[in-house]
Amino acid sequence: MEHSLPVDRLPEAFASGAVLTDIRDAVSFEYGTIPGAVSKPALYDEAENASLARECRYILCDKDGSVSPAIAEKMRLLGYDAVSLAGGYAAWLEYRFAHPDPDKRKEVEKSLSKQFSKCLFTPFVKAINEFDMVCPGDKIAVCISGGKDSMLLAKLFQQLKRHNKFPFELVFLVMDPGYSPANHRAIERNAELLGIPVTIFESTIFDTVYGIEKSPCYLCARMRRGYLYSKAKALGCNKIALGHHYDDVIETILMGMLYGGQVQTMMPKLRSTNFEGMELIRPMYLVREKDIKRWRDQMDLHFLQCACRFTETCTSCREDGSSASKRMEIKQLIANLKQINPMVESNIYKSVMNVNLATVIRYKDKEGVPHSFLEEY
Repeated sequence: MEHSLPVDRLPEAFASGAVLTDIRDAVSFEYGTIPGAVSKPALYDEAENASLARECRYILCDKDGSVSPAIAEKMRLLGYDAVSLAGGYAAWLEYRFAHPDPDKRKEVEKSLSKQFSKCLFTPFVKAINEFDMVCPGDKIAVCISGGKDSMLLAKLFQQLKRHNKFPFELVFLVMDPGYSPANHRAIERNAELLGIPVTIFESTIFDTVYGIEKSPCYLCARMRRGYLYSKAKALGCNKIALGHHYDDVIETILMGMLYGGQVQTMMPKLRSTNFEGMELIRPMYLVREKDIKRWRDQMDLHFLQCACRFTETCTSCREDGSSASKRMEIKQLIANLKQINPMVESNIYKSVMNVNLATVIRYKDKEGVPHSFLEEY
């Protein structure tokens, strides 16, 4: 009796009625899974409680095949027909990359000009115009981490470049801070699939932050930005573009208030204080994450969840150093509030655009100098 199933035999397993169960956590499943898989992170608990159907075969999928074999063995001891997917989700991704769809690039580009134009390309252009992000003569380094947001950012910029109302240049920049070989290949192959001509350079950031206990994600993010600025400037760029979206913005506002005790936001653009003449822009500032996910899933695209060597969840790789659990708490809080008030997201966003200093007890000016309302009382 076989105890593991190679990924190339999944189609015949599906045809025979087998159930592909993804035992990774719900966050990982949401970032990407094998089509047809069912999310069951507590599969073994259900098996122990005899709440699983015994008449079907279960194929267990984890991240890389390191966990599922032991759980499948335990399930077999309970009388279930259970096998592990050899190599897990990572092996399936490798298989997919080895058998690419030759029409995928055209399909994706057509989707951005047709089906997803209104919810993706239109707010992308609106943010660029509203916050004056792209100017004639700019040379912009589009920074790609390998996830859904940065890959979409690259495709949206390519779409904008085709309109070419005024001259500007693009460089698609990937920094490898110490990715695993599998993650490095995944970025390269997705870029090739989507027709993104990436420039890849290496750094040793992951090794540098490995032993740091306090805020390693914050330090890693700050270092990554510094390396991106430096490389972009060396390539003749005057701007770097990051893939933060609308949901990142409102989550950051709430996180600052609830965890940081301050009112601040993720700005649509910033001048660099350490690299003269360089600027950071966030052209997806008005794009909703739900629309990005819908585009990814309908196009059947599979990006990195997180290329970090030390964490499974890329929501922890934020420049505020916030952990995945904190950001997920904020996501859930917003979702709960939205059930009571459907406008809560837009109201959070508007709150930092309608600050009335006359009603603020204390604030800081551009130089960081604090001022009290008593100064002019």
